[in-house]
Amino acid sequence: MRTKIFIQRVAGFVTAATAVAAVSTPSLAYNIYDKDNTELNVDIEAVVGTFYSEERYNLGAKSEAGDAKWQEGYVKYGLSGRHSIGSGGGLYGAVNLVTSGTWGDGDAGGFTSGEERETKLEDAYVGWRSGSLIPVLGENGLDISLGRQPFTIGDGFLINDDALNFGDALNAPGLDFNRGGAYWLAARKAFNETAIVRIGGSDGLRADLFWLSSDNRAQAEMELAGINAEYVGQKGTFGLAYIEGLDVDDTYAPATGYLSRDGQQTTSLRYQGNAGVEALFLSAEFVNQKPGARSGKDANAWYAEAGWTFSDLPWAPSVNYRFSTFDQRFDPLFFGFNRGYGTWFQGEVAANYAGPFNTDTEVHHLGLKATPSETLSVGALFFDFSDTAGGTGHLDAQEVNVYAEWVVSPHLIISPVVGFYNPDKSAADGGSQIGSNATNTYAQLIAIMPF
Repeated sequence: MRTKIFIQRVAGFVTAATAVAAVSTPSLAYNIYDKDNTELNVDIEAVVGTFYSEERYNLGAKSEAGDAKWQEGYVKYGLSGRHSIGSGGGLYGAVNLVTSGTWGDGDAGGFTSGEERETKLEDAYVGWRSGSLIPVLGENGLDISLGRQPFTIGDGFLINDDALNFGDALNAPGLDFNRGGAYWLAARKAFNETAIVRIGGSDGLRADLFWLSSDNRAQAEMELAGINAEYVGQKGTFGLAYIEGLDVDDTYAPATGYLSRDGQQTTSLRYQGNAGVEALFLSAEFVNQKPGARSGKDANAWYAEAGWTFSDLPWAPSVNYRFSTFDQRFDPLFFGFNRGYGTWFQGEVAANYAGPFNTDTEVHHLGLKATPSETLSVGALFFDFSDTAGGTGHLDAQEVNVYAEWVVSPHLIISPVVGFYNPDKSAADGGSQIGSNATNTYAQLIAIMPF
């Protein structure tokens, strides 16, 4: 889901609004028909990235030491539209394809080979919004949608679309994990089948009722359902979510270690806001997870974060500190990139290639960010991973990321990242970095082109 954040920044730039604007459909669509309460748009989004890692990691298919150089890209293209039916409500929907690929050595973690090329259906959904038809629920207070589409709860700590995109590197007889590559870019994000009911407006009490079915074999093709209830007020948003696992694929669940998802019960309590203080940012979530009948034990995860923006200083710098902890058996489900770098991919190297992956660890995080102009932001992130791998410390590490996000034009966003990852142990000593525990220098450059 990473690219959605950058595309939102384009929307903010074009409308001369804030740097991040919330949009639920592809940005900067090209309108081809707008008449008789009907609108039809062509949506095109192209994203490319080039990546370099001085070291490789053995959690996927990599087994030899050395560097890795690879490229990823995808194009998403299709149609979206709406038709008004009185009272301001009406039908909406979208159909589009994604063509994706990975080139070069494949990613540093060994989840792609560099040989992936694939074109598949991505979004294909239809929905209805109530407009002002039900005044007690507010504007568009009832929204019902069905089909292939993304879905997110809160800031993506548990569910941020179905965005895990393995390639063919882990394929084996009877097992095909290939989703078309573009692993970092997360080219494909839609759940295969969904039924989502959104109740309430943008303020006060609201809720999401959802049923989701994944066709992602790296996620064991999990089927799940639940409810997300929120109270949205001036001082922040309070949320309570319940998610129940309904089914998994019996071939891929053992291979991925996700047998416990069948019957799994996950309950989350969260808050995010400023508590009425403009410069303050607060965010926290506590999760309790009861596994299904087939395996596992209860597990918890939680985080607490506080930040402050110095709006009177040049570039309006901000500083954030977060502590997060994940039990050994905690299943992070469909977490993803939501608020920006560091959420919820904690460390570009650790979160994507080296581990831990939001389970079996404690993480101290410090983030600094500044905005030199309306179209440019820069930042630095520090992560300390401890108490990993069942308390052995095999994946303990520290990581620093330095990044920029530059909206060059309405149709081009560029984001470079440089990272330094320092593991305590090499693969030979139980870690994941092949060959040594030397500091890894990592770099990536992403270009996003919405049309």
